[in-house]
Amino acid sequence: MPVVVIGGHTRNLGKTSVVAGLISALPDLRWTALKITQYGHGICSANGQACDCATNDHSWAISEEKDRSGESDTSRFLVAGAAHAWWVRTEQGRLAEAMPRIRQILAGAKNAIIESNSVLRFLKPDLYLTVLDPTTADFKASAQTFLDRADAILLHAAADSASPVWERVSLKPVLNRPIFAIHPPEYVTPELVEFVRARLPLPKSSSL
Repeated sequence: MPVVVIGGHTRNLGKTSVVAGLISALPDLRWTALKITQYGHGICSANGQACDCATNDHSWAISEEKDRSGESDTSRFLVAGAAHAWWVRTEQGRLAEAMPRIRQILAGAKNAIIESNSVLRFLKPDLYLTVLDPTTADFKASAQTFLDRADAILLHAAADSASPVWERVSLKPVLNRPIFAIHPPEYVTPELVEFVRARLPLPKSSSL
């Protein structure tokens, strides 16, 4: 069962758009999509604001998305064609407690695509793609930790000639990795889809 992980060095880079784009481009895979959100004490890691995604009764929660309005990230996965979409919420640093349930979900999936960096601590995907924007200074520790495991870089095209504003971040681990330019709002190109097709055991009937 192939697993693809999409990560990035901070929020609002287009990771969800990449996941949705690959789901739409490869519909024969019948993707099971997961989005993992880690948060602090009542604070959502997505935007640093107080929110209700934190669970009060335990340190993690997983819910299957059923809404197809496209208003939430996991709903966008369904709209793109995912067979199933799940939202995983954990307290910061406690993803390990949710992993048994995540592994159950993955075991029942035909193919899986996960939006996360931290999940790489617990599984080795068939493909890990990371989204980078050199004009955005924030660089999560988890993204830096797993940068050398990236199979390819998705680089914001408007920033491809810009000097990175990151501090104390070295790109040496990925200097020889394939780079695919991202052109919002189109985050997934035929070239990227072909790269994914070449790296995963896909059905012969899959098409661009």
